[in-house]
Amino acid sequence: MNKAVRSSPVTATTFISPAVASAQPGSEFPIVGIGCSAGGLEALEAFLSHVPASCGMAFVIIQHLDPTHSSALAELLQRVTPMPVVEAGDRMALLPDCVYVIPPNKDLSLLHGVLYLIEPVEQRGLRLPIDFFLRSLADDCREKAIGVVLSGMGSDGMLGLGAIKEKSGLTLVQEPQSAKADSMPKSAIRAGVADIVAPPESLPGRIVSYLHRQPFAELPAQVEAQADLQSSLDKIIILLRHRSGNDFSLYKTSTLYRRIERRTALLQIDGIAGYVAYLRENPQELDLLFKELLIGVTNFFRDPALWEFLGTTAIPGLLADYPDGRTLRAWVPACSSGEEAYSLAILFKEVVRRLVPERHFSLQIYATDLDVDAVDKARRGFFPRNIAVDIMPDRLARYFTEEDGGYRVNKDIREMVVFAPHNIISDPPFTKLDLLSCRNLLIYFGPELQKRLLPQFHYALARNGILVLGSAESVGDFTDCFAPLDGKVRVFRRVEQVSSPSWSGISAAPRPVANSSGEPGQADYRESVEYLTDQLIQQSYAPAAVLVNADGDILYISGRTGKYLEPAAGKVNINIHAMAREGLRDALTGVIRNALRQSEAIVLNGLEVDNDGTTQIVNLTVQGLEKPDLLRNRVLIVFSDVKSGAAGRKPRKGQASERETTLLQELNQTREALRTTQEEMQSSLEEVKSANEELQATNEELTTSKEELQSMNEELQTVNTEQQTRVDEMTWVQNDMTNLLNSTEIATIFLDNEMKLRRFTTHATHLFKLIPGDVGRALSDIVSDLDYPQLRDDALAVLDTLIFREKTVSTGDGRWFRVRVMPYRTHENMINGVVITFIDITEIKRLEGELRKLNPGADHGA
Repeated sequence: MNKAVRSSPVTATTFISPAVASAQPGSEFPIVGIGCSAGGLEALEAFLSHVPASCGMAFVIIQHLDPTHSSALAELLQRVTPMPVVEAGDRMALLPDCVYVIPPNKDLSLLHGVLYLIEPVEQRGLRLPIDFFLRSLADDCREKAIGVVLSGMGSDGMLGLGAIKEKSGLTLVQEPQSAKADSMPKSAIRAGVADIVAPPESLPGRIVSYLHRQPFAELPAQVEAQADLQSSLDKIIILLRHRSGNDFSLYKTSTLYRRIERRTALLQIDGIAGYVAYLRENPQELDLLFKELLIGVTNFFRDPALWEFLGTTAIPGLLADYPDGRTLRAWVPACSSGEEAYSLAILFKEVVRRLVPERHFSLQIYATDLDVDAVDKARRGFFPRNIAVDIMPDRLARYFTEEDGGYRVNKDIREMVVFAPHNIISDPPFTKLDLLSCRNLLIYFGPELQKRLLPQFHYALARNGILVLGSAESVGDFTDCFAPLDGKVRVFRRVEQVSSPSWSGISAAPRPVANSSGEPGQADYRESVEYLTDQLIQQSYAPAAVLVNADGDILYISGRTGKYLEPAAGKVNINIHAMAREGLRDALTGVIRNALRQSEAIVLNGLEVDNDGTTQIVNLTVQGLEKPDLLRNRVLIVFSDVKSGAAGRKPRKGQASERETTLLQELNQTREALRTTQEEMQSSLEEVKSANEELQATNEELTTSKEELQSMNEELQTVNTEQQTRVDEMTWVQNDMTNLLNSTEIATIFLDNEMKLRRFTTHATHLFKLIPGDVGRALSDIVSDLDYPQLRDDALAVLDTLIFREKTVSTGDGRWFRVRVMPYRTHENMINGVVITFIDITEIKRLEGELRKLNPGADHGA
C-alpha cells in the first residue's frame, strides 16, 4: 500500500449548484455587475463588506485574471461578506444575496438570469470581459441592470456602462482618487456614462437608496389623469426650453418620466413636484437632465445585419443610378459622438473600392446633433481602444491610426463628414439627400412629432433616396411615401408622388418630381434642350478644360481634349501628368500645386505640343478653385489653341536659326535630366513607401506586444495581490498555531515520511537537544532524554497502519511523559508523515507514588 496516499481527496461542497432557472426574460431582482482590474481586490473587499444583509441583489464580479492561473478570488472575498461567494459556472442560475466570480480564461454572459461561460477568442491581448458582460446585463435586465466599475487599468467597462445607461439602468464608478489604478474609472467618467462617483465603501448604500425609491408614476396614462403631475411635467419642459432653447413637449411622456424618475432617484427626491423645486434652486441640474434626455450612446457598425444590407444592396443600388459617377449626399441626424457617421463613411469607401474603383464617386455626410459637446467630440474623431470589439481588424488597420489610449479616424474619412449642431424639430432639414440615416430617434418622439418629421424626410430625400430607421421604428401611415427595401431591416426607398401635400414644418413650396441627379424637373434633365445645347457649345465652341485634384488626378473633362491628352500605355492611369502630350507634361510639373497656393491664375503661353507629328502652339491657364465648397482644393486647367500660320506644320530644321537650334538642344538636355531626376525620385519614393510599410508592420507588431504585455501586467498584479493576501493569511495562521502550541506547554515534533524532522515546538527542546538547524535531520540523529529507543519504529508503524500509538515513558532525570504518535493528514486528506506529542505527567506519577505509600494494597496503574 502506498504510504503517501491513504484515501481519496475530500471534495469541497459548493454553496450553489449550477442549475438552469425557469425565469422569464429579465430577473425579478436587481443584478449588479462589478468590473475591476489592477488594484481591484482591495476595492472589492471595501464594496462587499458594506453590502447590507439580505439586500435582495445578486452580484457578478468580472476581473482581469491570468488565464493560466487558478484564481482564489472567491475564497478571499468570502472572508469579508456573509453572502455565499462562488465561482461562476456554465448555465448557473443567479440567486439574490449571492456573489458570483468569473473563472479564469472565460468570458461571462447573461440570458434570462442565467450565466453562460464562453471561450474567449484570444487568451491575451485586447480582451474586454467587463464590457462583454455589462452589455449582456443591459440587454437582459434593462432598467434593473446595475453596473459598477472599480479600480483598473485601461478603459474596459466604459462601453458596458454606456449600454446600461442607454437602457435606463444605474451606473456607478469608484472615485479615481481612492483607486490604486484610476484609468478605468477616469475613462468612464470622461465618457459621461457614470451616474454616481464615490469611494467603493459608499457605493452599496447609494445602490440601496436608489432601489428603495418609490416611483411617482407607473404609467403615462396615470400621469395625464392627474393634473398636478402633468402640471409639474409642463413646468420642467418650460425650464428646459428656457435653459437649452429646445422644446421637449412633443417627446413621449413615458420617455420623459422614465428619465426624470432616474434623476429623482439619484438625488433622493420625493416626487416630481420636489424635483421642480430642486431645478429652480439648481439650474445646473437642467443641464444634466438635458444630457439624460438626449441618450447619446452608440457604437460603430451597430446592428451588423443592417450594415451588411447597406453594403451589399442599398448603396450598390445608389451607385448603379449614376454610371458616370457623382458626389452623393447623406444626413445622419442625432449622430451623438459620430460612430454612426464614420461607419457610413467607411462602408461607402469599401463599396466603391469593391464595385466601381474606376468611377469618381464620393460621399458628403452631414452629421448633426442637439448636443454641442457630442458634436465637438465627434469632430475630434478620437475613440478609446474598446472600439476594437466592434470593428473588424482590417477596418481598424485601414481607417484608424492608433494613438496613446485609443484610435483616431484617418483624415480621409474625417473629411467626408461635416459635423454641426442642429435641431431636427425646429431647424430646416438638409435636402437633395441620397441617404438619410435616422436610427433610434423616432422611438423617443410622440406620434404628432413623428407625423411631422417623416414628411420632412421625404422632402429632404432625392429621387430613389434611402431612409434608414431603427429596428423598433417604422414609417407608420406614410407607406405611400416610403417603400421597404427589405423586411428584416428598416431600410426604405423614397416613393415619388405627383404632387406634394402641404406638410407642416416645411417652409418651402412643393417641388416637382426630382430627376436622377436630384435636380428639379419632370423628365431626366440630360434629355432637355438646355442640357444638349450646353453640351454642344462645350464640345464645339468652348475651350477644352479639365478639373483635377492636387495630385493631378482628372475629375472632370469638358470639351475635346484629345489634342492635349492621350491615355498612357499599360495600366489605366487618368492622371494628367501621365496623359499629357509631349510639350505639356514637363510644363505642368509643379504648376498644379503652385496654383493651389495662390489666388491668381497661372498662365503659360506659347507651349509647343506634339500631336502625332505636328506641332500645336497652346496657351495654358491653371486656376486653383476656392468656391463653391464642392470644388475647393481643385484645379481647373484650360487649353487654348494659338492661331498661327506656322502652327499647322512642324518647322523644318533648315528654317531654324543657329541660336534656336542651340536653345532647343539645351532644352532637350534639360528635359532629359529632369526626366531622369523624376525617375530617380519615383524610385526613391517607392523605396520610402516600402520602408514605411515595413515600419507600419513593425509598429503593429509592437502594438500587439504592448497590449499583450499590458494584459499580462494586469493579470500578474491581480495574481500578486491574491498571493500577497494568502501569504498574509498564512503568516497569521502560523502565528496563531505557534502561540496555541506554546500556550498548551505540550512538546510536539513533526516528522515527514522519511522520519526527518519537519517542525518542533519550544517545549520539545526540553526533551531533545534541538536547534533550528536540526530541521531536515533524521529523528535517530537527535539526542533525547527519553528512555524510548523504539520511538522511530513506532512512528514507522503508525505511518504504515494509520493507527495511532500511545505509551508512557520516563527520562533519565525522573520525569514522565505520555507519548502519542499519530498520522499527519493534509487538507486534501493525504498522509504526509507523523505528529508526536509529549504530555508531561510527572506530577501525576508523583501523586500515584504517594497514594501507594498511603495504601500499599491498592492498584494504581498509570
